[in-house]
Amino acid sequence: MSFASTLYLSPILELLLEAVPQEWHMEVRLGLQEALVNAAKHGNALDPGKQVEVRYQINNGECTWIIVDQGCGFEPPEVCHACEAEDWIGDEQECGRGLFILHQIFDQVAWSPCGTELHLRKQMRHIARSPYLI
Repeated sequence: MSFASTLYLSPILELLLEAVPQEWHMEVRLGLQEALVNAAKHGNALDPGKQVEVRYQINNGECTWIIVDQGCGFEPPEVCHACEAEDWIGDEQECGRGLFILHQIFDQVAWSPCGTELHLRKQMRHIARSPYLI
């Protein structure tokens, strides 16, 4: 699927979440929203003439999303996956809040060499529910 660069993402997110198990919706929605906002805003500079493309596959409890923008590319910090919350709270953060969120939610976060294609992978394991929770 592809869409013009916009921050109105609710219908797109709903479509991307259709096959995701309900117990994972909130977490995955946050991560996908962050990735799509980054593509539209930072990659495509909210240019409505540019498209964000999303390819996704869900197989045996493993979800993969590939998000492609038409921007100039991006070189992520090499240590972002190891960021602590304190690392992105200051003015001189190397790892932005959005990148931190992606690395907390998804099992794998990787960019293509040109930096315009983001690969996200999430294993949807069953969430154990306490018998005392309603």
